[in-house]
Amino acid sequence: MTLVTTITAIAVTFGLTAILGYAIIPLLRRMKFGQSIREEGPQAHMKKAGTPTMGGLIFLVAILIATPILSYINGVLTTQTIVLLLVLVGFGIIGFIDDFIIVVMKRNLGLTSLQKLIGQIIIAIFAFFLLKLGPFDTVISIPFTGFEIDMGIFYVVFLIFWLVGFSNAVNLTDGLDGLVSGTSSIAFSAFGILAVSYNQQDIAMFSFVVSGAMLGFLLFNMKPARVFMGDTGSLALGGALAMISMLIKQEFLLLIIGIVYVIETLSVIIQVISFKTTGKRVFKMSPIHHHFELSGWSEWKVVLVFWGIAFLAAIVPVLMEVM
Repeated sequence: MTLVTTITAIAVTFGLTAILGYAIIPLLRRMKFGQSIREEGPQAHMKKAGTPTMGGLIFLVAILIATPILSYINGVLTTQTIVLLLVLVGFGIIGFIDDFIIVVMKRNLGLTSLQKLIGQIIIAIFAFFLLKLGPFDTVISIPFTGFEIDMGIFYVVFLIFWLVGFSNAVNLTDGLDGLVSGTSSIAFSAFGILAVSYNQQDIAMFSFVVSGAMLGFLLFNMKPARVFMGDTGSLALGGALAMISMLIKQEFLLLIIGIVYVIETLSVIIQVISFKTTGKRVFKMSPIHHHFELSGWSEWKVVLVFWGIAFLAAIVPVLMEVM
């Protein structure tokens, strides 16, 4: 995959996402698809109430249009591309239903955790068996060691855990303007570079397309956000990231490249365990980005610092693998 092809993939999807954003956001506003803000959240966020949500539709449509076309033109439209789109769209649909129930039907809980989990498991299993139609490898690699474990049919259990875990991790992270958009653009770009180095051009194309879509979405999602991606976008992005890491056989590199999502999830787990066992909270609020806000950091400072962490976490394994 040449540099020109990479830039083209990013630029095309950036432009398409921008065009769709200008078309869809007014529609979401007219349909009163406004975000509800948790009363127990930071009070500074209350002014965001009513900002259109379900904006993940914008970049999902852009990716769905750009990926098949660009992949076909460059001769890299494969089964793996279809699987990535399946996971992206499947998890996006689950998020869309959840958002729709909350925002449109005015039912605060949306889908139950069990309903989401069942949907995610069904998509993950379908993706696994679609991959098994081809020469899919069920080996898990340990980064930087060369050590591998062949899990055989049990790989499907790991696949379910990985997709569900990271889709929910990205969902937890989506709480500040531009936070997930920026970190996702970095993560998908990192995996795109890795895919190129492993000569997996189909995965590289998809990764750079998504990265371009995230940059385009940032035009509307940076503080002050004009639209939020909602579960529609965050669940889709997390599932796609996890699937990419599995397709390039560098599953555990996602723990490094997606370190922000890992930290956010751990902060919630630690907070819940601490409160249930001792009655005390470790953080002022979880996920941890709210802790820093309540500690006096501006929203922009939190986002920029987390972007910086995401960039450093991505560049180190990329350099080690590529070099």
